[in-house]
Amino acid sequence: MERTAKTVWEGCLSFIKDNINEQSYKTWFLPIKPLKLQDQVLSIQVPSKFFYEWLEEHYIRLLKAAVGRELGPEAKLVYSIVMENTYDNQEPSSIKIPSSQRPPIVNPKVSMPIEIGGNNGLRNPFIIPGLRKVNVESQLNPNYTFDNFIEGDCNRLARSAGFAVAGKPGGTSFNPLLIYGGVGLGKTHLAHAIGIEVKDRYPDKTVLYVSAEKFTSQFIESIRNNTKNDFVHFYQLIDVLIIDDVHSFAGKEKTQDVFFEIFNHLHQNNKQIILTSDRAPVDLQGMEQRLLSRFKWGLSADLQFPDLETRIAIIHKKLYNDGVEMPEEVIEYLAYSINSHVRDIEGALISLLAQSSLNKKKITVDLARQMINKFVKNTTREISIDYIQKVVCDYFDMPVELLKSKTRKREIVQARQLTMYFAKQLTKSSLASIGAQCGNKDHATVLHACRTVSNLAETDKRFRVYVEDLRKKLTLN
Repeated sequence: MERTAKTVWEGCLSFIKDNINEQSYKTWFLPIKPLKLQDQVLSIQVPSKFFYEWLEEHYIRLLKAAVGRELGPEAKLVYSIVMENTYDNQEPSSIKIPSSQRPPIVNPKVSMPIEIGGNNGLRNPFIIPGLRKVNVESQLNPNYTFDNFIEGDCNRLARSAGFAVAGKPGGTSFNPLLIYGGVGLGKTHLAHAIGIEVKDRYPDKTVLYVSAEKFTSQFIESIRNNTKNDFVHFYQLIDVLIIDDVHSFAGKEKTQDVFFEIFNHLHQNNKQIILTSDRAPVDLQGMEQRLLSRFKWGLSADLQFPDLETRIAIIHKKLYNDGVEMPEEVIEYLAYSINSHVRDIEGALISLLAQSSLNKKKITVDLARQMINKFVKNTTREISIDYIQKVVCDYFDMPVELLKSKTRKREIVQARQLTMYFAKQLTKSSLASIGAQCGNKDHATVLHACRTVSNLAETDKRFRVYVEDLRKKLTLN
């Protein structure tokens, strides 16, 4: 069957989709159109110069890896960029720019996937005579590094342990290293970062990242093909084994048995094991006790929701890496408003930049509000008390610490009452919770503040302006 630009690009998209989050995939890759395939040169069309620059800055290694898998190590990528003509009614023109000459992902010639039984036409690594570990692809995402993993109180232990492991894999007491936490907090990112750091420091070591579900499907396929010994032997060759979402082994007794066998071999030979899970070992259900006891041999480090300072640092870091400037008020609005997953923060930031560029809109707080409404779940879209406090304090030009103090100065008391009033209106927090965050006041004080604000808004023209101005700044509609 003759290959076309469309079929090659579809193969690239399949690989790309497995290596980035869904929002980034939809924003930066679905709009691309395959144009032409000539020899080993693939031409693709992107909607704007900004789009091209973003791809080259953030995803060039991923793109080259995808195209290399489809067309071979000599493959080249050429962009066709639509140039809009804003001065007359002529059809948009386009220019062609070759992809940058940055180095591709390490070992692009290697075609030794760990997946078996797939439809990609590549060879099954478990039945190759004379299998050598040097032929194993790491399956690591080059975008997930320590450099872009922001450290904060929420992840300091896990990050520090991960860096120690990367410096001396198999040679620390953190073996296995189990990283656990909720969705979107950076478990997979940190696991990849450790693997990439190991590869940089120890190029001869074999590092392998695999999800628990893929490990299970490989094991099932090896039983079906009567190649279980090859399967076990393959994993016993690995120097640093990273198993993502190990909680997926729950209830799968045979998979747990074979992993137990592999785990013991690697550990006894001072090979590093890194695991991620959505919960702590003590909370893992459906797992054999002998396996759980192995998980507890090393270190279990949790990842928590990022605090405000860490969220601001994450946004600043991403903008710095991207060479993008953004008003500080927008950065603070995003950090205050999205108080859950790092993934939500990144998704909203990417969407905001894309919306601003493609629609030629200036980045403002209003535009940020629209993006949050579209891309952040309802549970995290709710405005936070922290953000209300900041907006009120900025409006009256006072530090937040003063608002939370015990002072009875009239202007401070009014600002505190306005904060309580809007917190009751715009959040689902209880009166006790609102009071606790506004200077350790009780619920009766919060009720009194709300009544006072309502009365003053009706009788005091100047105070009514305060309320209306703050409502405009705070409303998400």
